[in-house]
Amino acid sequence: MSRKITLLKTAIASSIPAQKASINHSIFDALPDSAFIRESQLVQSPKRPETPAPLPFSAPTLWRKVKAGTFPKSYKLSERVTCWKVGEVRAWMAAQATA
Repeated sequence: MSRKITLLKTAIASSIPAQKASINHSIFDALPDSAFIRESQLVQSPKRPETPAPLPFSAPTLWRKVKAGTFPKSYKLSERVTCWKVGEVRAWMAAQATA
């Protein structure tokens, strides 16, 4: 019986990263347009390569696009918290898809 439990634990543990990745991606899709989203949830991080991101570029590229005015402006919620409105990001993504 101990072998069955070990096999079951192994099967469950191996399925967790795949479930986590799909859950994180669906969070962006599930957020209302009025919600705010932070940089770490928008772009892929080298520190978290297993976490999917809705934007296909890095954080420095995101900030270059913001500075150039080709990406929606950011909002400062506090001194150390910068974010974007989900609806504005979705609209930008849709415009890029049609361009």
